[in-house]
Amino acid sequence: MSVVTMLVLFVALLLVVVGLAVVVGLAVVVHRRPALGAPVGVAIAAAGVLVGGVVGIVQAVS
Repeated sequence: MSVVTMLVLFVALLLVVVGLAVVVGLAVVVHRRPALGAPVGVAIAAAGVLVGGVVGIVQAVS
């Protein structure tokens, strides 16, 4: 495995971890303020699309 591939995989892992932290933070916000449920749902869907894109890029590289 080349250094570039390992770096890409590491960055992808960091993006997934940060994405999960954001989703958990948004869940806490919705728990405290239920009126924000719809915009937060859209944000979570967008995060899912981004994670899917990262997975696709990682598969294309490796």
